Amino acid sequence: MSTRVPRIPRWLLNHFLRDDLAEEVMGDLEEKFYKTIESKSLLRARLNYWYQVINYIRPFAIRKSTVHPNQIDMFQNYLKIAFRNLRKNTGYSIINIGGLAVGMAIAMLIGLWVYDELSFDKYFTNYDRLAKVMQHQTFNGVINTGVSIPMPLENELREKYGSDFTHVAISSWTNEHILSAGDLKITKKGNYVQPDFPEMFTLKMLKGTREGLKDQASIIISESTARALFGDADPINQAVQIDSKLDVKVTGVYEDLPKNTFFNDLEFISSWQLYLTSEQWLKRAATQWGNNSFQLFVQISPGADFDVVSQKIKNAKLDNAPDEAPFSPQMFLLSMQNWHLKSDFKEGKMTGGKIEMVWLFGIIGLFVLLLACINFMNLSTARSEKRAKEVGIRMTIGSVRGQLINQFLSESFLVVTLSFIVAGIIVVVSLSSFNQLADKKTIIEWANPFIWLICLAFIIITSLLAGSYPALYLSSFQPVKVLKGTFKMGRFAALPRKILVVIQFTVSVTLIIGTIIVYNQIQYSKDRPIGYNREGLISIQMKSDDFTGKCELLRNELKAAGAVEEMSESSSPITAVWQNNGGFNWEGKDPNFQTDFATIYVSHEYGKTINWQIREGRDFSHEFATDSSGVILNEAAIKFMGITDPLGKEITWGDDTKLHIVGIINDMIMQSPYNPVKQTIYLMNRDNANWINIRLNPNKSASESLAIIEAAFKRAIPSAPFDFKFIDAEYSRKFNSEERVGKLASVFAVLAIIISCLGLFGLASFVAEQRTKEIGIRKVLGASITGLWKMLSADFVVLVIISCFLAAPLAYYFLDAWLAKYKYHTPISPWIFIMTALGALTVTLATVSFQAIKAALMSPVKSLKSE
Repeated sequence: MSTRVPRIPRWLLNHFLRDDLAEEVMGDLEEKFYKTIESKSLLRARLNYWYQVINYIRPFAIRKSTVHPNQIDMFQNYLKIAFRNLRKNTGYSIINIGGLAVGMAIAMLIGLWVYDELSFDKYFTNYDRLAKVMQHQTFNGVINTGVSIPMPLENELREKYGSDFTHVAISSWTNEHILSAGDLKITKKGNYVQPDFPEMFTLKMLKGTREGLKDQASIIISESTARALFGDADPINQAVQIDSKLDVKVTGVYEDLPKNTFFNDLEFISSWQLYLTSEQWLKRAATQWGNNSFQLFVQISPGADFDVVSQKIKNAKLDNAPDEAPFSPQMFLLSMQNWHLKSDFKEGKMTGGKIEMVWLFGIIGLFVLLLACINFMNLSTARSEKRAKEVGIRMTIGSVRGQLINQFLSESFLVVTLSFIVAGIIVVVSLSSFNQLADKKTIIEWANPFIWLICLAFIIITSLLAGSYPALYLSSFQPVKVLKGTFKMGRFAALPRKILVVIQFTVSVTLIIGTIIVYNQIQYSKDRPIGYNREGLISIQMKSDDFTGKCELLRNELKAAGAVEEMSESSSPITAVWQNNGGFNWEGKDPNFQTDFATIYVSHEYGKTINWQIREGRDFSHEFATDSSGVILNEAAIKFMGITDPLGKEITWGDDTKLHIVGIINDMIMQSPYNPVKQTIYLMNRDNANWINIRLNPNKSASESLAIIEAAFKRAIPSAPFDFKFIDAEYSRKFNSEERVGKLASVFAVLAIIISCLGLFGLASFVAEQRTKEIGIRKVLGASITGLWKMLSADFVVLVIISCFLAAPLAYYFLDAWLAKYKYHTPISPWIFIMTALGALTVTLATVSFQAIKAALMSPVKSLKSE
């Protein structure tokens, strides 16, 4: 071995030292080098030489970098090196970029979803001062919270609390109505509101003004409604008829309201005063404090506080209706900020709402991004031995740790930037499908500079998240040990990587368990007996007075044509309850027991139409004249009333209405399938009918029957479009929210597993590469392919098993709390955890086995030839 003194490039010394000082340093280094050779080995002398170089140059390098920074050239150099490393290790680069891209794409999509949820209703300028009036009422010791209020409350707030409000507007509920313009008839959703409404909610008028509703015979329509009714013609002052009875003129056109608003389906608004003239019951309701059939919106005055105003109006109903005292009504304001995300109440206290889902998906997005970052960390640190010599040489020639950290962070920044570009493409391509899945209309406003700032911040944060640990880890190597060849990773060097793999699979397995339990909850509720047969059942809303008296005529005609099996009328749709009433009494009832029944008015054929299940007694029948005062109760009502042998017993409603029980039916699910069925009473009364229910003839095709039904309806009621709903589809909509959550969670869970497996694949590939010679030696000594496969797979299998044990209690804790929101919910079976664990192990083995078997099949001649 040559004993020549190692020479440092002159340009390096000149960069850091003055010429005279450089000569002095060179002389000193040379003298120390030869002295070391005399007492030590040549290798020791060379190592000591480089160590002295580092000691001399380091302080000058630090000072030089602060006095003469050349950050642009340095950063360009970092990027060049980073590109070279990416090209040199194509396989690992693809895994890193691909995994990060998928993780970032998921985080970006979830970010768009969360932003859309958090910006709900912010379309309205007065967002922070708008509220709806709600009330707490106590029934038999249980506090219920509802949004329905009595009509007289509106006038009470105006007169006694006017200084606390800028605007007050009462409103009907958003329902479908028939809008007619000439011969054109369409169905649109709308409300009857007071004139303050457009100004309160700052509707963006395209034509006309917000004051249009001050004219009683007026209507303000959305842009899409105007186009549907009048095409390109000017709609202002055009004549429109509502429900074939109310003549109005168009006084304004407003911009269609965004989907992420409370009024997203509001397609027209008309005059409240006009509404009052259309129905007799509305005139009676004007003085009825016990008739909670309306909704009331307010805008508080500048400087007013929601809680303070709520305290003021707390007893506004009770002070005017002493007979309501047993129910302890308490009025309060729910600010618009809480309408969408925090509208759940229990025992009079706000308990949250959709905000929990926002937190859940936000956390999932962060964790999925973390999974992708863990892949980068693992693969970067796993390949540390290959970068060790590079680090040692860099530190030897003067690189300080800060520069090395910057180098590795620059590499991270490059990988993340490339991943972000790929992720952006994924998001743009998949956004339409994501919106459909999530029932959103989110868009990316690329023209908004704020979006680009968010993207830049996202890249920087992800770069730091993914690159900090590898940068700190790789820059911590000691150059003397690295260059001497004594550098070893240590027995615990792989421990951080194992911990990160455990975190990855814990998150992934938890997501999978959650997806399965959400799916089971939906199926459990779908499989619940609904108490009637919804197949072949349709319903038609009676949207105008022209339907009155036509049902029996249509029934006879359609039955004769063989299009329908049966037909009936009801006051509520089959999948909802529109009316609840109290004031019922029966023998043995506690005078202090408060009653609240879902009340459904029906015609004789209702039970035969929907095929409800008679448990005791009989159905309504034309053969019994007394059925005009007969009632049928469901099982829940009998339990609620606590009576035995109910058939024939008398029920008193109010002061003078006498009813008798003719039959008991099995509970029918008309409201939420996740909650117990409410006590329900069915009464005979065609005058209160709002819906026509039809059972199609099962022996005829549905399309043929519907064509016959449509023709008959158009002949009998030409003023109304033929709009029908399949009950099967309407019932399925009750599961939409949970199904969306389940589908989104399943997509995220699958992608999380894919990201985790990508990292596992990369690590397995590296481990197999690292142990190539060991595998060759083992094969020469007689090891079997199966034995080698077990050896290479064992570590990863153990890590996944640990993950499953960690994920099980974590998933159980959160999902048990989620299921507790539903009174009717699925149990959490141990088999879910067992099958998920087996699935995770199977996926792990499939991922690792490819590399393990490939390494085991390699010829030992190739792996040992360098020896």
